[in-house]
Amino acid sequence: MSEELERLSRFVKSGRVSRREFMVAAVAAGVTVASASTMFAKLARAEPKAGGHFKLGIGAGSTTDSIDPQTYLDTYMQSVGHSVFSYLTEVDPDGKLVGELAEEWDVSPDAKVWTFKLRPGIEFHNGKTFTAEDAVNSINHHRGPDSKSAAKGIVDAIEDVKADGPNTIVITLKGGNADFAYLLDDYHLAMMPTKDGKADASGIGTGAYILDRIDYGVTAVVKKNPNYWKSGRGWFDTVEFLAIKDVAARTNALNTGQIHAMDRCDLKTIHLLERNKNLEIVSITGTQHYTIPMLVDQAPFDNVDVRTALKYAIDREKLVETILRGYGAPGNDHPISPANRYFAKDLEQRRYDPDKAKHHLKKAGFETLQVDLSTADAAFSGAVDTAVLYKEHAAAAGIDINVVREPNDGYWENVWMKKPWSFCYWSGRPTEDWMFSLAYSADANWNDTHWKNPRFNELLVEARAELDEKKRAQMYAEMQALCRDDGGTVMPMYANYVNALSKKVGHGKMGNNWDLDGLRAAERWWFAEA
Repeated sequence: MSEELERLSRFVKSGRVSRREFMVAAVAAGVTVASASTMFAKLARAEPKAGGHFKLGIGAGSTTDSIDPQTYLDTYMQSVGHSVFSYLTEVDPDGKLVGELAEEWDVSPDAKVWTFKLRPGIEFHNGKTFTAEDAVNSINHHRGPDSKSAAKGIVDAIEDVKADGPNTIVITLKGGNADFAYLLDDYHLAMMPTKDGKADASGIGTGAYILDRIDYGVTAVVKKNPNYWKSGRGWFDTVEFLAIKDVAARTNALNTGQIHAMDRCDLKTIHLLERNKNLEIVSITGTQHYTIPMLVDQAPFDNVDVRTALKYAIDREKLVETILRGYGAPGNDHPISPANRYFAKDLEQRRYDPDKAKHHLKKAGFETLQVDLSTADAAFSGAVDTAVLYKEHAAAAGIDINVVREPNDGYWENVWMKKPWSFCYWSGRPTEDWMFSLAYSADANWNDTHWKNPRFNELLVEARAELDEKKRAQMYAEMQALCRDDGGTVMPMYANYVNALSKKVGHGKMGNNWDLDGLRAAERWWFAEA
């Protein structure tokens, strides 16, 4: 690149020249019009610019949603929540844990007592200063015998939480947990202001945006917080979150410019999006996985051989090829992904084997089996097609799967954890303990199979406090094997996060801890040309 072009590039990045000025100068320097246009687009996207109304189409959301963080079920409210609220800690785009409203923390040698120093001078959207009292009440919002919070499985580990001055809280755990600071990034554990001695869950936070209006299951609009404390975050003037569950409608909205970005692309037609020069396809390998949970306290799923037969009766490689179009990898009937630190890479991969499926059916006392499987694309894009393919695979083992197509609206409230066998997706979690505690421990609120394995639960507690890395790895490997061989979940595939963005939208390195840049798209992204 010539010195003149380098100089022009610096000016574009700093916003000192317009597109027209750049084009004229670049063409004069010998660059073709087409090349100059491409260069400008790339350079302009590289530098964040403030302003604009960003519209994000999300394939989730329900009329039964609430702004109260303890009720968050899916990516829609989780994304809205991350725009409005802040958390004590944050997993950054590199996967590292950093402080958000907690500046720093110390932990006792037995990993039981955690002391968090809070960031001073932070204000809620209503002008109230964030204090230790707010942090304590925000955590207690999820505690207690009457709590219905989905984070109850996390906060149940807390023996005591108290303020130590205006900017310090001390959390004492019932048992050691070396990963506890990670758990405070959970999307339920938002920091809220205190009102009448309790956390005010009406939607007042310290996040980059202020809640303007929300029509549950349809749209939510947030506006820029003028007092946001983070530099380099919260670029848009306003953000609109649109619940568009139908992936064809979501795709059409992006193609026609009605929205600027969408999540959960339809992988069957992603090649068409890839041809659109105005769009960028972003595929992130993370911890997301698709599951087919059985309620193991209901027949016939209470028989481990029936569960094992169903696990051998699904062709995972074929599903990755046909449903994910290669944007993922085969699962192994446990929730820990290759992106996790203690992934059991030596655990034998379960593969499609109709003969083994028949063997386990026979052990269970069945020559054939007929079962209902509830599904809807609300679970994940392609869930219905996956169920149909599973039915075809299982037929070779003498298993007749009756595919029951459920309504998308209300799927998470009326089908998941209600019907004996259904589809689900999980974003996964940055730590093994977090994922297992949330959905596999005996008393977890989201234990969507009702599976209670004494050895697994014993290991969960032991591994949590174990500081020896080698011993910890062995424990988590055994727990993954227990899930695979005894658990109630068929886990056929790890799925990449696949989103599509207008090239008008800029972003940095994207986080892989959750979808949509760690649920922080509204906070981290920007318009190249506002």
